Amino acid sequence: MNSFWSKLISAVTHTLLNELKKNQSKDQTDIATATDDNDSNNIGFAQDKISHISPAGVELICNFEGLSLEAYLDSANIWTIGYGTTIYPNGQRVSQNDQCTLKQAQEFMLHDLQRFEKAVARAVQVSVNQNQFDALVSLTYNIGISAFQSSTLLKYLNAVDFKSASDQFDVWIKSGGKTVQGLVNRRAIEKAKFLS
Repeated sequence: MNSFWSKLISAVTHTLLNELKKNQSKDQTDIATATDDNDSNNIGFAQDKISHISPAGVELICNFEGLSLEAYLDSANIWTIGYGTTIYPNGQRVSQNDQCTLKQAQEFMLHDLQRFEKAVARAVQVSVNQNQFDALVSLTYNIGISAFQSSTLLKYLNAVDFKSASDQFDVWIKSGGKTVQGLVNRRAIEKAKFLS
């Protein structure tokens, strides 16, 4: 990747992460700590379920989606803009000839990320680590909420069969019935992240 694109992706990722941190600080997860009354040492802790993508997860999605300030047809023939946005925050679908600024593309992505984070957090009924959550949000960002909610991957995951769930990343590599090398590559990276 040339220097211009590296700097642009870095700047955009930095801006998105700052916005994401602002939003996350509004609803930080609570951590409960248990102590022994006879001894003030901590004996355990419990943390609420992970429900936000990490900065590394945002960067992952930005790298996968790329940035287009003009609407284009994606591999599934869906009008797309910004970082993979297909539906604007106002509910309208992206249309041919639509354009946006970098700031708008970032705002669209933040809105999209919040939708996908919530959908994954609601659907996943087991404890997952941050890398697993990031991989699941990235997958859902790409295949859509309905597809994720009805996926065999989610069924295996909620049955605590993490190995079989991870193997299901390999299923989501087609667009229009044809295997797409970009999706093969993306799923391999998401699967590796899920397993790390």
